[in-house]
Amino acid sequence: MNQQQDTVREKVYVIGHRNPDTDSICSAIAYAKFREATGAKAEYIPCRAGLVNEETKFVLDLFDVESPQYIDTVQPEIADIDLNRVAGLKKSDSIKRAWDLMNHHGTRSAPILSEGRLEGIVSITDIAQSYMDKSDSRMLAEAKTKFSSIAETLNGHIVCGQKDEAFKDGKVTIAAATPDIMEEFIESQDLVIAGNRFETHFTAIELGARCLIMCQGSMPTQTIQKLAEERGCVIISTPYDTFTTARLINQSIPVSFFMTHENIVTFRMGDSLADVEDIMKTNRFHNFPVLDSDGTYMGFISRRRLLNMHRKKVVLVDHNEITQAVDGIQQAEVLEIIDHHRLGGFETLGPVYFRNQPVGCTATIIAQMYHEAGVVPDSKTAGLLASAIISDTLMFKSPTCTPADVETCRQMAETAGIDIEKTAAAMFEAGSSLQGKTPEELCYRDFKIFSNEGYNFGVSQISSLDKKEFDSLRYNIEQYLSVVMKAQELDMMFMMMTDIASTSTELLCCGPMAQKVARKAFDIPENEKRIILKGIVSRKKQFLPAFAEALHEAE
Repeated sequence: MNQQQDTVREKVYVIGHRNPDTDSICSAIAYAKFREATGAKAEYIPCRAGLVNEETKFVLDLFDVESPQYIDTVQPEIADIDLNRVAGLKKSDSIKRAWDLMNHHGTRSAPILSEGRLEGIVSITDIAQSYMDKSDSRMLAEAKTKFSSIAETLNGHIVCGQKDEAFKDGKVTIAAATPDIMEEFIESQDLVIAGNRFETHFTAIELGARCLIMCQGSMPTQTIQKLAEERGCVIISTPYDTFTTARLINQSIPVSFFMTHENIVTFRMGDSLADVEDIMKTNRFHNFPVLDSDGTYMGFISRRRLLNMHRKKVVLVDHNEITQAVDGIQQAEVLEIIDHHRLGGFETLGPVYFRNQPVGCTATIIAQMYHEAGVVPDSKTAGLLASAIISDTLMFKSPTCTPADVETCRQMAETAGIDIEKTAAAMFEAGSSLQGKTPEELCYRDFKIFSNEGYNFGVSQISSLDKKEFDSLRYNIEQYLSVVMKAQELDMMFMMMTDIASTSTELLCCGPMAQKVARKAFDIPENEKRIILKGIVSRKKQFLPAFAEALHEAE
């Protein structure tokens, strides 16, 4: 078990912002590859927190790279806890075996399994209550206890009779009287506990005893054994004395007699710990079975084990604002942040590696990390990095673009064996097709939430090579902005419709003060019906700074 645990690599999830763009997806993949190439002990897994857009799909298909794993939350799950791997029992196992198992694992419950499937649970409480409530001498027969279990519980062995047969009728009695008195209370099919006296053995079998337990290691004579075989009487020899045998014998009862098999509260490996904790509060059980997706028993979880959870380890790329991060990020352990945006006040549980550079694309930073480590990315990864820079800088037209972006993109394109202009044209054509998309798809296509001056506002951005394409979409998008604003609990909502060819953006506004602040930020007169932002294509470097300043002055 320890060897197996040593070979399991710790998982680290590399993930971009919600509603990911090409940079977010490609940077996650490239950084995971970088960590693998530089000999990381952990397994770095590229992930995404939203749908892949058409432009990114084109890039991934172009370089034959799979889309990253989708995860909707990094909240701790049951899978992040060390379960109590209590081994399973069969229904026919004795409660003594269950007791020994519980003591070994330090638990108050044990699972009853059939081919890995949960059939029931037996607990110390179940056993204690059954002992107190059913202390009659016929309980052993009611439970249909196997003679083999009786022998095992009494540390004895079966001298004659079939071990797989069960004690089904009669009562348990102790033959401590003379033979004539024994005739008054021993009945056919009884189980008789006796010492080493021949006459006691003979009388019990003659009276029809179903089982004879000989204490203190005594063995039957040949006559008694032959008589027992003729009458179908099972003989068990035990080293214990009569008192100890009588005290222990009920521990041979099968767990099926005590187990709970209805209304069992179970959890799945993917259940969030927040939900698990809520359910635990309303149930009296100490331990709860955990099943995998196929319904196979995996182990027990208890309230105490919730304290020893392992937080998911995460690397954030292309964002550092909590409003843009995957759900549950507050409960995750953020190890690194690699970004090129403004600082968003992201708080972490501990110190992190934080690399933030004023460049046009996160992929530029990651390519620099490859260079600094003396590692050359493979052609596919280089293609992804080049494509991300092309996308984020609008093929070097964005004001966010720096010489470092241009130089890095050219180097990666050369390694990938692609032509930048041809690749850019194909990418933008694939990503700029807006026809057939619902207003919801368009409003959430490249959507980010920001906080400033006590206000929360969302900014979506779509782009097209054909300015006329926006005309047929404008009205429906304007109507849907209020739906997004309400659903996301925002004060304002904006849509940037960017015309790549003319390097301009039309801004759609929603919210009580949205249009007023936007017009002030970009000096757009009230008599101009539409807000056209000439030369503005960057949300990060052009829209946000100007809007934030205007919002500050509006206070």
